[in-house]
Amino acid sequence: MSSLRKPLISQMPHRNQTALNRQRLGLPESGWRQRWYTIIFEADTRQGRLFDVLLLIAIVASVGVVMLDSIPSIHARLGGLFTVLEWLFTLLFTAEYIMRLSVVKRPLRYALSFYGVIDFISIMPTWASFFVPELAFLIDVRLLRLMRVFRILKLTVYFEEAEILARALANSRRKIFVFLGTVFIITVILGTVMYVVEGPQNGFTSIPHSMYWAIVTLTTTGFGDIVPKTPVGQFITSLTILLGYGIIAFPTGIVGAELAASIIKRPLTTRSCEHCLTEGHEPDAHYCKHCGSALPDYHVEAMPDNAPGPRTPPKDN
Repeated sequence: MSSLRKPLISQMPHRNQTALNRQRLGLPESGWRQRWYTIIFEADTRQGRLFDVLLLIAIVASVGVVMLDSIPSIHARLGGLFTVLEWLFTLLFTAEYIMRLSVVKRPLRYALSFYGVIDFISIMPTWASFFVPELAFLIDVRLLRLMRVFRILKLTVYFEEAEILARALANSRRKIFVFLGTVFIITVILGTVMYVVEGPQNGFTSIPHSMYWAIVTLTTTGFGDIVPKTPVGQFITSLTILLGYGIIAFPTGIVGAELAASIIKRPLTTRSCEHCLTEGHEPDAHYCKHCGSALPDYHVEAMPDNAPGPRTPPKDN
């Protein structure tokens, strides 16, 4: 049975995300807005995939123009061409941003979403360069828009694993905060001790400066710009390095335990809500975990005779 479910489960994150986007942003019911919504926000159609691929090419090209323009020798020969190309890219991305706001029912939600903020930031440096020319080089933030490539390639496996990792990090956030607080306390103690032991004559001019040494040593980085000179200070440094190796492994165990728990809690069915299209409900659930609507009865498909895996032998009459 698991072999039959696996292809369906692998498509769940992408289908769930598409349904949630439609519900959150508001899919127009008909007309040109609905058609362009499908092209711009979804990659399930040929036009939608073509739009996103062309958009990614334009993003890479625009960032490449900015990077090449920062080279003095190339700027001296092609600076005028780069300026024209940059404005063409900016006008293109501005039109795309306006279209994204125009084809959804709730444009403010998109404007305040993660990708909406990235889209806005990516076009602002060029317009702001009218007043502050140095801001033009901040156009490299357009590289953040390349995160859309995961939707274009439809890497549903990575979507699913990313959701599991994000859930594990969210569940372990309090433990991580406690861990970081403990590390901060250790850093303050070590910095204070080294300030007393070494003193300003050996480079430990203040407690904050000594805390910098503690952080660098605790993380086993060791820049070497400030080192202890006394035997006691060197002994404390050795203990700090050993302590740092133990600290590095500690958060790995925290996140690893939560990650294992999140994998165990993964949805085992593709049971979907007819109202909001959310999938992954438990077999014995009666109501949707997202919108609260009643769920249809859950039926398990029978395994074909030629399907791999163990089968229960028929009972004798």
